[in-house]
Amino acid sequence: MIYVETSRLKLRDWDETDIVPFAALNTDGNVMRYFPKTLSTEETEAFYILIVDKIKANGYGLFAVEEKETNEFLGFIGFHRATFAADFTPCIEIGWRLKEAAWGKGFATEGAAACLQYGFTKLGFTNIYSFTAEVNTPSQNVMRKIGMQYVKNFDHPKLKQGSILKKHVLYHINSNLLK
Repeated sequence: MIYVETSRLKLRDWDETDIVPFAALNTDGNVMRYFPKTLSTEETEAFYILIVDKIKANGYGLFAVEEKETNEFLGFIGFHRATFAADFTPCIEIGWRLKEAAWGKGFATEGAAACLQYGFTKLGFTNIYSFTAEVNTPSQNVMRKIGMQYVKNFDHPKLKQGSILKKHVLYHINSNLLK
């Protein structure tokens, strides 16, 4: 099923054929530099199952992203229910992870903006959050481009003290603020 479609992208259900390129994405050190570690093939397969199960259970999740022109798997864009201990959780988070060859082409912004619209109009979300490590300026740029507003900095409770990734930024958008 296709959940969101833009002029260049399809945000769709996952297929088993996505596992190999998804594993390549998750083992890429550049792609994963703002995450605690790269993922092994086994960890990627477990993540794939979790994503598919969440979409089946909730009707939303981290959708597979495919470029329309080439039918190439680019990564994911979508929603996740964040439940770690923080003053803004539980919340709906929008997130993305695209392969390096897709960077700098506006795919993350295009897909995330359309996904926000879908979340507000089709899924009935009223508030959507996004967060990332302070050092992840590319994702922060996407957050701003899709109309999200900076809320605050916080220490991510699941990351170790002393990690460069511990310090995070939080962004938010309300359905009334969607561009």
